[in-house]
Amino acid sequence: MLPHLFLFLKGIAMGAADVVPGVSGGTIAFISGIYERLINALKSIRPSVVGVLFKEGIGAAWRAIDGTFLLVLMLGIMTSVLTLSKVIGALLLLYPQLLWSFFAGLVFASTWVVGQELRGSIQKVSVWLSFLVGTAIAFAITQFSPSQVEPTYLMVFVAGSVAICAMILPGISGSFILLLMGMYAHVLEAARSLDIVFLGIFMGGCLIGLLSFSHVLSWLFRNYRAAALALLVGFMLGSMPKVWPWQNVVEVRLSSKGEVVPFLYENVLPASYFNPYTKSADALLIGCIGLFIVGFTAVFLLERLGKEKKES
Repeated sequence: MLPHLFLFLKGIAMGAADVVPGVSGGTIAFISGIYERLINALKSIRPSVVGVLFKEGIGAAWRAIDGTFLLVLMLGIMTSVLTLSKVIGALLLLYPQLLWSFFAGLVFASTWVVGQELRGSIQKVSVWLSFLVGTAIAFAITQFSPSQVEPTYLMVFVAGSVAICAMILPGISGSFILLLMGMYAHVLEAARSLDIVFLGIFMGGCLIGLLSFSHVLSWLFRNYRAAALALLVGFMLGSMPKVWPWQNVVEVRLSSKGEVVPFLYENVLPASYFNPYTKSADALLIGCIGLFIVGFTAVFLLERLGKEKKES
């Protein structure tokens, strides 16, 4: 049961990252060593599994899709989203600079760790081109302004199918994509209030997007592994402005409950930082540096544990 427990905890970490606009659960999957297994497991869910089910039974079909791996991981993700959304939402209001610092350490260290796998391909033009394209795309996404839309069921389904593609890409935040589409607050509120109909439609969109996009990612890793890794490193590096610890609120909006919530931010220097919710200009510089180091170190510990597991 111990490997399943660790996998469940990785799912919790992925879910917690996906709740925060600017951090990707795919990044957590990548640095914890389960990214390619996740993509391949998702890709294996296809119509041919039905044939395996009828010919060889439930057990063979379950093994064909790596069912236990997916089940334990998804249970961790859903547990995190349903239980940590309130906690992370509160931290984003009260201590955003500390939370962003921790995630900045995670993302920055991830670009370094994944980049080490490209040392043997550093001379390839395709690798550099993929890296630059990934960096440009991720940076451009961080510069877009969020929008507001009416949460119709069709829009909820589309938002789920689009956001989940970003969620499994390291460096591109599915939550931020939801924010750009004007759906983030609606999804977070549905998770808090356990709106079963809303969440069911959203998860249906996620399922369709996930099963479709996983085939694309699996094909890229199988045929162009170095270029795919370079693209993901670019995504992570280009997303760094979004996890800058000191962000001032420049625009607010009314939530569905009539509460004033942040809508648009701008990155500032620590000396110019101000939190309108705590009425404090304290940048918590020492705490931010400490949490950045904690996040940075955590990635290298995970990477070391992953290597030791492979060697054993």
